[in-house]
Order: sequence, then structure tokens, then C-alpha cells
Amino acid sequence: MSANTPHPSADQPCDFFSEEETKQLIRAIQAAELRTSGEIRIHIESVCDDPVERAKQVFDELGMNDTEERNGVLFYLATDSRLFAVLGDAGIDERVDAGFWEGVRDAALDRFRKGEFLAGLIDGVRIAGESLAKHFPRRSDDVNELPDEISFGR
Repeated sequence: MSANTPHPSADQPCDFFSEEETKQLIRAIQAAELRTSGEIRIHIESVCDDPVERAKQVFDELGMNDTEERNGVLFYLATDSRLFAVLGDAGIDERVDAGFWEGVRDAALDRFRKGEFLAGLIDGVRIAGESLAKHFPRRSDDVNELPDEISFGR
């Protein structure tokens, strides 16, 4: 399941967030993953036609559908196209309430509308992490299945 909506523009995906802001996003992912076996990624690129379909492709390319519990979440941003999507794997969809992804999206959008793009993504990551912690609590033998990094595309 996913949610999409327009997103603000940037000249280059890697220029959309500064190096320090990128580090803050990574710290937000790491903090969220401390309480869950779920995996969260952010992917930024310049353009796409359909953010949900592109997010599905990126999800596969990043190996996010290979997690043991099928509990990965991808935040996808196409900066020049002004598009945004949130995509979760099948294991999450089986456990969260209807409308969950729209809630995550809307939390980010509330901040985006104020020009607070970093805060919007951090809010989205935090909310996704809180839900993952309820449905997929971190186990003592938890392994970080995916890197905690921002990926960049076309």
C-alpha cells in the first residue's frame, strides 16, 4: 500500500538536503529502527512519472522486499517532479489499519507545506518507526538487514 502527493523541487537530488540534513535523516532512521525489526529507507531522485510505480521499482532494486518479516518502508521523493510516495511491504500491510500510509504521508505533508522538508521526513520516519515497533518489536537477536543510508537515483 502506498500514498503519494506532490513534493517540492530541487536542482539535484543530492542537493535537496545538505550533508548535515542527510545525517539527521540517517539518525532518524537509526533511532526508529532501535525499537523495531522493521527497515526504513529514503530514496531521492530528480524525476519520475508515477511515484508509486517508481517507488515499487526502487523498493525491489534496494532489496527491501527481501527482509525476513517483509517489514520494510520506503520514503520516495522525486524532487524536480515534485512527487512523494510512502511504500510499505506486505508484512506491514497485513498488520496496520486502513489509512495508515495516508497518515504517514499527511504528517510529512503538514511540514512540507510550511517549507519544513527535513522535519516532514523526520516526522514520517518517526511515525512509521512507532508503528513498526508495535507490530514488529525489536528482538534481542535483531540484525539490521538493510543499510541505514539515503539512496539516490536518476
